[in-house]
Amino acid sequence: MDETSVLMDNMCKNRAMAAFRASERHRVAVLVRHGLMPMELGLVHQMFGQACAAGGERLYEVVTCSLVPGEIRTDADFSTHVACGPEALGEADTVVVPASHEPDETETEGRLSAPLADALSHIRPGTRIASICTGAFVLAAAGLLDGRRATTHWKSAEHFRRLYPAVDLDPNVLYTDEGDVLTSAGEASGIDLCLHMVRCDHGSAIANDVARAMVVPPHRHGGQAQFIRLPLPDSRSSSTGTARSWALERLDRPLTLRELAAQESMSVRTFTRRFRDEVGISPLQWLTHQRIERARQLLEETGLPVDRIAAQAGFGTAASLRQHLQTTLGVSPSAYRRTFRDTAVPTEE
Repeated sequence: MDETSVLMDNMCKNRAMAAFRASERHRVAVLVRHGLMPMELGLVHQMFGQACAAGGERLYEVVTCSLVPGEIRTDADFSTHVACGPEALGEADTVVVPASHEPDETETEGRLSAPLADALSHIRPGTRIASICTGAFVLAAAGLLDGRRATTHWKSAEHFRRLYPAVDLDPNVLYTDEGDVLTSAGEASGIDLCLHMVRCDHGSAIANDVARAMVVPPHRHGGQAQFIRLPLPDSRSSSTGTARSWALERLDRPLTLRELAAQESMSVRTFTRRFRDEVGISPLQWLTHQRIERARQLLEETGLPVDRIAAQAGFGTAASLRQHLQTTLGVSPSAYRRTFRDTAVPTEE
């Protein structure tokens, strides 16, 4: 690299880091390596970049960094230039580690290379760390997943288990959330993970706005199964979409499997099997997830008392709603409302 190129590279790096440090937004650093899958880098920038407050102000600042600034090979027919080095990790509130298609020591020997260990040493205590796909190998090699539940791409699950037996690996979910450490299964589930983090940071309304802007489902629950070797539905047969749409309009009333199956003119057994094939979870699990999402939306966007929210979401009683929120989110309805409700909306008592 000639002197002019070095100067331009340093200027670019300095501008990126200056903007990153000056921002009062939540700071996200993406640590990329050779063999990067471009979609994984792009989705992090897009999902967090679309998150805005009511006044239009962006809620996150995202920067890309690498072990050594410069050209990073991708698994496509092009490379990408990264201006920032690992020092950007020390400025981050959240660090995201995407996968690499060029195996390193984390996937061959179960350990961190010296440059990667040095890079991770920049991360401040308390920083939220997330991985996409086989980026989980990096977190495991760093010891961040020992004794914790994690996931990775199902094709790499057995190899991951051999290298990292201390990790509670669950290859049958889209993502896991252990508080300060999160993992996702594959490229597309990285979208679900980023939406989940936005939802945890700023509530369902903003996460739904991001999903709408990106034209993706607003919520696929982390416990939903990875789509592994599932046959495509017979094009001549009905899907379960009509039943799901019908149920979403009636969440406030008790719904039975027989009623759902009747919307598709199926037996309960056939409907349950096809529903699981298409959605990845059982109809009753799906109903519970949808009711929790409805309750969260009402807690954030209305001032309705908890018992009325419980009724409109289909939980029947405030006690049932409290139990489901505590099990799913670890908080009570009132605590969730204090965290995420628009203070301009008065609470009805």
